[in-house]
Amino acid sequence: MVAHEGHDTATPSMSDMGSSSSTSSHSGMNMAFFTATNTPLYSETWTPQTAGQYAGTCIFLIILAISLRAIFTAKSFLEMKALEGALKRRYVVVAGEKMVSDKLANDSSSMSGILTTNGLQEDVRVVSAPVKHTQPWRFSVDLPRALLMMIATAVGYLLMLAVMTFNVGYFLSVLAGAFVGELAFGRFNNGAMGGM
Repeated sequence: MVAHEGHDTATPSMSDMGSSSSTSSHSGMNMAFFTATNTPLYSETWTPQTAGQYAGTCIFLIILAISLRAIFTAKSFLEMKALEGALKRRYVVVAGEKMVSDKLANDSSSMSGILTTNGLQEDVRVVSAPVKHTQPWRFSVDLPRALLMMIATAVGYLLMLAVMTFNVGYFLSVLAGAFVGELAFGRFNNGAMGGM
């Protein structure tokens, strides 16, 4: 810094400006892959100091990527269970209602039966409830679905942040976890999986 007479402020010299710009460019995010084993993950306190700690961090990322696939599989199972529940939902029509029973007599999905209540028998026809493409909102289905999607989003962003460090080991760990997760859980998703 060069101070001028009669001024309270100091102006940087050309050599100072060059050194400050070079240090600021190195303190930013890396834009090329590198192979250091002491790259922080998520915070400065999670900085591997040894090769074993680095390997443990990579194993954590593999497990995290596998868990993302497992979460989407759980979501797929939840969707299938909700659809099966909607398909199995039935209602009972009393045989005395002529107009409805005439319509149902020709319905191949309905079946006749006898309903016994307190010793009284009544002829009924059991019919599957119509299933719409979009199911109505149900607390027991939509709350777990939303929670699973929130967790999947959080895990996906954590994996993205790990890849954005540009550390080769972290990047390959996320890819390995995605591969193993899809190998283990992919057949259960039935094309219903979304997201990453």
